[in-house]
Amino acid sequence: MILTHRTLKGLLAGAIVAVAAGSGPVYADDLAEIYNAALQNDPVLGQARANYLARTEVVPQSRAALLPTVSVSATTDDIQRRFPGSSPPRPDDNFNQKSWQGQFVQPILRLDSWYQYRSARALSDQAQSDFRTAEQNLIVRVLEAYVEVLRADALLESVDAEETAVKRQLEQVQQRFDVGLVAITDVLESRAAYDTSQVRLIQADGDHDTSFEFLRVLTGIDYRSVSRFKETLPIVDPDPSNEEEWVKVALEHNYTIEAASHGLLASERNVRSQVASYMPDLDGIATYSEVSTGGQSFFGDTETRVYRLQFSLPLYRGGSVASRIREARHRQEESRLRLEERTRVVESTIRARFRSVTTDVLRVVARQHSIESSQAALEATETGYEVGTRNIVDVLEAQQRLYLSQFDYADSRYNYVLDMLRLKETTGTLISEDIYELNEYMDPDSSVEQSGPERYSNVAE
Repeated sequence: MILTHRTLKGLLAGAIVAVAAGSGPVYADDLAEIYNAALQNDPVLGQARANYLARTEVVPQSRAALLPTVSVSATTDDIQRRFPGSSPPRPDDNFNQKSWQGQFVQPILRLDSWYQYRSARALSDQAQSDFRTAEQNLIVRVLEAYVEVLRADALLESVDAEETAVKRQLEQVQQRFDVGLVAITDVLESRAAYDTSQVRLIQADGDHDTSFEFLRVLTGIDYRSVSRFKETLPIVDPDPSNEEEWVKVALEHNYTIEAASHGLLASERNVRSQVASYMPDLDGIATYSEVSTGGQSFFGDTETRVYRLQFSLPLYRGGSVASRIREARHRQEESRLRLEERTRVVESTIRARFRSVTTDVLRVVARQHSIESSQAALEATETGYEVGTRNIVDVLEAQQRLYLSQFDYADSRYNYVLDMLRLKETTGTLISEDIYELNEYMDPDSSVEQSGPERYSNVAE
């Protein structure tokens, strides 16, 4: 094992953490813990939840047009009467008159309100489908942010190993130049390669620490370390292995298609509601009132009960009803085309993601073979160096190829995990249990640590 600058730095940081924590073990956060934190703290999901709850209120609002309404009103009047010029003269008449009225109205026939209520039910179902989409999207976003940390770490490992190899190459070329075996141009080229590798190391190290910020955006928590995946993480073909079966499931369960279907149903019912505006309305009305005039009325205090059946038929409203009907039909066509568009997109996406997963499986196997081949090539090169047929530069180049193969292997595994969950997301079958199942393959004994402020100390040397 080659101890790079970063490896030594990581060992030192681990020792410091262990001392600070005492004799107890230090655990890194895993995928399930970060997902649970995101469920509680992710502002995007919080917005989607609030939007869903707000949109479902359209149901009780539209249902209110079908339910009875009760109203009460009251008045009090201070009345002063004068009778100028009356014969015989009459005294002024001052009194207080009070009255109140209660009214109960029950809609009996309101076809437009009935269809509007049914349209609202469909809109509420659409809101629920949209929220389910947001819940699935959170799972993918958490995994993307988590994998970004692991990917950045794997890249940093590769770049750090490359920087170490180029530095050793520079030292070898310098030694050969000192004894007159190579020209100064070889030294200058090696120096340029080493400077370039340091720039790449600085960039990779900065990207490595920046990758933790994606987790903080999701959870509001500043994570210092996360667990890696175990090598036992299964890399297998999608089950079922038939692409058409995945397409069929997606067309039946994809939440964006489901939301578009509910939207089309809502627009169809809205058209019926607007057409029903031409139909008559029938209401039942009950009214009770009391009037007290302080004894000044001929009839004294009165109580009145009125029971009314009210029929109304709109004849002409300036063309507004016809205009709303045309608008509703255009909205219906818009909803129909949106459903068609989403169906096509989902079908195309599910096929592409299915093929991505199957390709990822083959790529992981090929990358694993590449590591084995690079390891064998390194061992052969080291043997050649020992017997004098190869030089140290060949050894270092073979080491670089091995490190690059290791990064490519890790990168292909991360792509597989992401593509598999994206495939399930497109079918509408992605659930929280998929995260918890994946979390079983996290390694608590292998973690990715933030580099900390000392990360560039090796560059300054």
